[in-house]
Amino acid sequence: MSQTFSFTASAFPPLALGFFGLGTGYLIYGPKEFFGFPKAGDAAEEKAINRALGMWGIWLPGFCQFVTGVILFVGLTWFDVFTKSAPLYAAAFAFSAYGIHWFAIGWNRYQGNPPQANTGMCVAYMVISALGVVVFFHAGDWPVGLLFIFLFLIYFADLFASLKVALGVRALGLMHLVTGAWLMYLMFATTVDFAIGFHWRI
Repeated sequence: MSQTFSFTASAFPPLALGFFGLGTGYLIYGPKEFFGFPKAGDAAEEKAINRALGMWGIWLPGFCQFVTGVILFVGLTWFDVFTKSAPLYAAAFAFSAYGIHWFAIGWNRYQGNPPQANTGMCVAYMVISALGVVVFFHAGDWPVGLLFIFLFLIYFADLFASLKVALGVRALGLMHLVTGAWLMYLMFATTVDFAIGFHWRI
């Protein structure tokens, strides 16, 4: 006889972890792109700064989002512990996809690889961002819908930055800083909503 296991439903998807990881990554990358900080004194110091930025990119936006996406997908599909909904499925997809691409972004920055290879990636992630705008505004979750508008603008700016347009790099840095601040709000709001019953995301 086959045996069926069932797991208790959870009201606590790990969204805050994904928001925090991505937001921290943007707040680390943004100052370098927008302000030129930290400023390098020579080529060796610039290489060291890029290696540090690359390592942060792999572990914060990369690993935190990837873990969040995997937990959401596993919880939705294998263990059935999260409420099945289009927005949560879209969140699982987005966190997984953004996390994986940050592994590549961080590694390329760490290695000092040229940014031109990011051009096609920017187009693909503009499509994911547009998808997120549609799904989350349709679901009535405007704070996350707004996040995906910011993400679309990030990849739009990154398209020009990858082509080494100077203004594109500055625009990318500005959008990283703005989006990073919004992600800190989403992380904080999601945590207090889940942990102590606030309603900051309504």
